[in-house]
Amino acid sequence: MSSELKRTLGTYDLTLLVVGSVIGSGVFIVPSVVLRQSGGHVPTAMFAWLIGGVLSLIGALSYAELSSMDRSAGGLYAYIREAFGAFPAFLYGWTLFFVIGAGTIATLAVATTDYLGQFFAFSPLGAKAVAVGLLLITGAINVKGTRESASVQNISSWIKIGGIVVMGTLLLTLGDSPVLESTSDAGGTTLTAIGLAMISVLWAYEGWQYVTFSDGEAIDPQRMIPRALVIGTTALTALYLFANLGYLAAMGADRVASSERVAAEAVTTVLGSTAGSLVAIIIIISMFSAAHSVVITAPRVYFAMAKDEVFFRKLAEVHPRFGTPAFAIIASCSWAAVLAATGTFEQLLTYVVFVGWIFYALGAAAVIALRFKLPDAPRPFRVPGYPVTPVLFILAAVAIVGNTIVEQPVQSAMGIAIVLLGAPAYWLWRRKAAA
Repeated sequence: MSSELKRTLGTYDLTLLVVGSVIGSGVFIVPSVVLRQSGGHVPTAMFAWLIGGVLSLIGALSYAELSSMDRSAGGLYAYIREAFGAFPAFLYGWTLFFVIGAGTIATLAVATTDYLGQFFAFSPLGAKAVAVGLLLITGAINVKGTRESASVQNISSWIKIGGIVVMGTLLLTLGDSPVLESTSDAGGTTLTAIGLAMISVLWAYEGWQYVTFSDGEAIDPQRMIPRALVIGTTALTALYLFANLGYLAAMGADRVASSERVAAEAVTTVLGSTAGSLVAIIIIISMFSAAHSVVITAPRVYFAMAKDEVFFRKLAEVHPRFGTPAFAIIASCSWAAVLAATGTFEQLLTYVVFVGWIFYALGAAAVIALRFKLPDAPRPFRVPGYPVTPVLFILAAVAIVGNTIVEQPVQSAMGIAIVLLGAPAYWLWRRKAAA
């Protein structure tokens, strides 16, 4: 088998991959949480969504410089390896494989099945079977070819982009509530309120970095990935702000703040229950698309780790016919299916998902480290505002991690322990490679 991936992804594919990786169910549910955490103050909530987009763009600009330097698969894994060494990079890949990546895929598959339950009756066992079936279908599509996977991703991403635009337009046009009027019990804006709202907002924006994992399959990664990151994160910010304005126009701040499924309730309020069911369909497609994007991207990290001889060697092979890291994809989806079938992904993600932000901070710090380590290396794209730009992103990541440790110390300790379980595994693989 070959050890090189086919370069088939263009700027168009990569941009939709950025958008598709981020938009899952968050924009349809999280706005209520953000408004409540903002003390019911609409301008504060909207400011949080805007700043979340700006911080995502700042992170994207930092990663864009790194992607313009590197032409190998692995993205963030490769950036951490080059800047800080193989061990922290391995811990990121280890955590991504066993918890963050697989857990995210499993979560989205189960959530998709839950929404399908609005249209079909599933027994508990049947629901698990459907979730596992969705993972098998996604895995099969990705094994067959990156080009085919990207085409599916492009179509599903456009459906949810179009759905948000149409929904927001109808809500703003037909809704009669004041858009910027806060809830009846809103108090003054505080830094604590903004901080709480920002944490939820940044979770909703999480996922844009996955596109960097596909460096090895981009036709011209040095130009295309930076463009995709900037265009994608900018588009996401506009979509999120637009959707929030639509919800407020349809229901007003009080009802938005108290809603559990704000998108469905807003559409039902304006257009009736039948239209509300259409939102469920959009959410189903949205979550499937998000899961699909993780399956497209995350196995490229495992592929890169295997090539570095710190992971299962079979995962470094490229399928001779399809040109994809087939074994890495199969392994990723198989483990996700186990998590989905057993339900253990909920506990694992509760412990570990915040740790991802430690590695995201290391990614931005890699920009600074490599400026010193490799000062003369070609950088077709340089992050604007260096070093302030990457430092701001690092500080935002530190704030998220620090808040989680303070608010959930037991879960945080468990998460860090799970990550550190990778240490003996790294030692064993390095020993085997040296033998």
